[in-house]
Amino acid sequence: MVDAGTGTGAGKPAAGQRLRRARVAVALVFAVHGAVTGSFATRVPWVQDHTDASAGQLGLALAFPAIGASVAMPLAGWVSHRFGARTALRGMLALWTLSLTLPALAPNLVALCGVLLVYGATAGMSDVAMNALGVETEERLGRSIMSGLHGMWSVGALVGSAAGTVAAHAEVDARAHLAVTAAVLTVLGALACRGVLDLRSAPDEHPPPHFALPPRSALVIGAVGFCAVFAEGASLDWSAVYLRDELNTSPGLAAASTTAFACTMAIARLAGDAVVTRFGAVRTVRTSGVCATLGGLLVVTATHPAMALGGFALLGLGVAVVVPLAFAAAGRSGPAPSQAIAGVATITYTSGLIAPSAMGSVADLTSLTVSFGLVTLLALGLVVGAGVLRAAGRVTPATGPTEAGGVDGVDGAGAPGAAGAAPTRDA
Repeated sequence: MVDAGTGTGAGKPAAGQRLRRARVAVALVFAVHGAVTGSFATRVPWVQDHTDASAGQLGLALAFPAIGASVAMPLAGWVSHRFGARTALRGMLALWTLSLTLPALAPNLVALCGVLLVYGATAGMSDVAMNALGVETEERLGRSIMSGLHGMWSVGALVGSAAGTVAAHAEVDARAHLAVTAAVLTVLGALACRGVLDLRSAPDEHPPPHFALPPRSALVIGAVGFCAVFAEGASLDWSAVYLRDELNTSPGLAAASTTAFACTMAIARLAGDAVVTRFGAVRTVRTSGVCATLGGLLVVTATHPAMALGGFALLGLGVAVVVPLAFAAAGRSGPAPSQAIAGVATITYTSGLIAPSAMGSVADLTSLTVSFGLVTLLALGLVVGAGVLRAAGRVTPATGPTEAGGVDGVDGAGAPGAAGAAPTRDA
């Protein structure tokens, strides 16, 4: 793809300023995307009461966002090719923010499943589009930014959940709360999208298929992401239950395990780019895998709540940067970045979908301690599989716009050009 926002003959300072503005803009997009998720999560109890759904029925309904996302993600590349990356992201992000109003309007379980399917589809398409633009912005800046972008997503989710908690505590009707939130986030998203890179397909570039199987490289990279997201989903959903049931802690202390996990993950993502720049993607993920494995071992061998809390904090630290780096590696793994990113995103969403139920099934057959033993084994998989993310450590410095409207060292497809490719740090 070529950048329609760079005119012929533009100077290096102007190009550098535009790239810095694009980085801030895409970071704000990530924050808006996360705020939608955080806002909805706080009103799930209201939605359950409003639809009169049982716990099991609610669990079924909450599987539909992942299903919708998995089905719709492959479309994101075609939409971006057809309308350009900036326009496509603006439209898909607006659909995602506006879909926040739908769950609170569902009158029954069947309607809830339907609207959550749409909610997930818009989430997945905008997710792929913003990650593809994040990877391209990182490539042109010549340094790691993907971890920080996902950190901004976590910040957005925290802000959205904090506002939702206040609204729920004040007993504000969820329909009003989510409608106002959707309106605000739609405006913020549209403003943020104005500054992202305006990438458009070259006239002779063939459009990607509407639906396609992910390339083999995405499957391998996605396997690493699968391990990280499984550990993330299991820890977020089951950590409090583990402390309550296995270590007999109070509800407040049990809830602190989720907080410890979420906080270390958000902090690690915000600081992750500096670590990746210093040590490279492979060493960073390998070290992260060691941290996550040690955290899992602390959890399964815990005899005191403090050990388990420390274990969950290490798990959050260990899995934080893996998914951002998996997206970055996928975006550089072949000639169709959006298709590869969609493949990795589909695998990671699937992991998040099956993790909670898999943990429960193993716990029913054995114990929750054995379930977290499985998490520990998957965390060890990060150490073994880190090498497949080697492409994430290969960045191309941006030295200025080319006559064709691109950036020196970046070819028309957004991959590193032969002239500007920097050697990877992950030897």
